[in-house]
Amino acid sequence: MTYHKPGPVGGREPDPVTVAVDVMGGDHAPQAPVAGALAAVGADPGLSVLLVGDQERIAPLLPAAHPRVRVMHAPDIIRMDEAPVRAVRQKPRSSLVRVMELVKSGEAQAAVSAGHTGALMAAGLFALGPLPGVDRPALSALLPGPGGRGILLLDAGAHMNPRAYQLVRYAYLGANYMEAVFELERPRVGLLNVGEEAGKGPAELREAHRRLLRAAEGGAPFVFTGNLEGRDILSGRVDVVVTDGFTGNVMLKFLEGMARDFRGMLEQAIRRNPVTLLGGLLLRPGLRPLARTMDYQRHGGAPLLGLDGLVYKCHGSSREIAFAVTLARAATYVRQRAQDRIRARIGAIADGEERADG
Repeated sequence: MTYHKPGPVGGREPDPVTVAVDVMGGDHAPQAPVAGALAAVGADPGLSVLLVGDQERIAPLLPAAHPRVRVMHAPDIIRMDEAPVRAVRQKPRSSLVRVMELVKSGEAQAAVSAGHTGALMAAGLFALGPLPGVDRPALSALLPGPGGRGILLLDAGAHMNPRAYQLVRYAYLGANYMEAVFELERPRVGLLNVGEEAGKGPAELREAHRRLLRAAEGGAPFVFTGNLEGRDILSGRVDVVVTDGFTGNVMLKFLEGMARDFRGMLEQAIRRNPVTLLGGLLLRPGLRPLARTMDYQRHGGAPLLGLDGLVYKCHGSSREIAFAVTLARAATYVRQRAQDRIRARIGAIADGEERADG
């Protein structure tokens, strides 16, 4: 597969970035992470990768020595059925824990893994800690949207009952990411709720709505579009969807299942008789771009936002292209110095809250 990094380089050599890749995580490890990393390195002359995992399984997958590809041995693997915190503590030599340590030490500027989500968050909190002013980092997910850019959903499952001020933090984190990676000026943020009216939903959502409106009017780096109903998530009205981890995870799994099942139903309808089959053949050229837009592999992974370091989580069934896209986006985020920018922004709103409380 030939992978082309999205977006221009800007006519100059890109700044050097090193990404640590957990090559033992995911359904297609280590082949998919290694192949994706090699594709990303080939497309980006400033990108270096640290392939972290069992070196005996990695070595046969490397065609030749490469000055920007290094293997770092990590013999242990955290399985999907293990308790996250216990596994992280009992397996310090696992590939998932090692990539976090490489970010902490500064040897890498970002980490990528398709491994155990809970263990990844736990390892991130142990090794990197949360950003100052963020007490609950969020798991994000990039959903398909109009134009192929994607819509960022957070929280997608890290914390079930965030407070209103934490939802405001999610808006800042999500907007900062979309600004850095997709070059959006003041991304549009929507608060997922049962209705569009400001008075809808439980108390925390009503308070979050009030705070987000005040933040946007006070010069926050996003446009707050108000409450967003579930039917409008993929409409293109917003760039960032803010919600609690329970609702976000249910929504994410529903959308994944809907895309899978709709494809099956469409194939059944097309094969119903010769007339529908002919119609399907005529529609195929037009459906291909839609299929690419809905393909989560082409959207890549999404970051754990709110950690004091950059960590990407890929879908467990990610293949080569998903890893390649994820590494490219991680490099873009680092080059934009977006982590420094969000640290300053979160610090500013935390200071403002302290002054208001005082």
